[in-house]
Amino acid sequence: MSEFYVYWAATALLILLYLASAVTYVVKTEWVRQTILGFGYPSYLVHLLTFVKLAAVAAILSRFNVAISDLAYAGMLFHLLLSGLAHIGVRKPVGALPAIVGLALLVTSFVTQNAGREIPSPYAFAMAL
Repeated sequence: MSEFYVYWAATALLILLYLASAVTYVVKTEWVRQTILGFGYPSYLVHLLTFVKLAAVAAILSRFNVAISDLAYAGMLFHLLLSGLAHIGVRKPVGALPAIVGLALLVTSFVTQNAGREIPSPYAFAMAL
């Protein structure tokens, strides 16, 4: 039963992190664009990442399809890894902290998802606590 609460706490915090990030991308578009350009990435990624972040949140929360939900977790994993590494690559390691926190929340949410959801994921292992 505690896995259920761990899942929902980690998932809620992960979702809040992604929603806050998407809102920042919309509200401070030019600042985000300059930051992304500073990493050496093209500026069109701002709109694409905003959409993908919101789509991942919707896929995980609604879980209308387990495979798509798991794909959203995978996309978040790559995004958080690349985000953290981009900050480290430009020698701004403090900027990587949200990505590190996000990775911890993501792993926790993913591995406990079967305790918190009715339809299990074949990729998340059942934990015996």
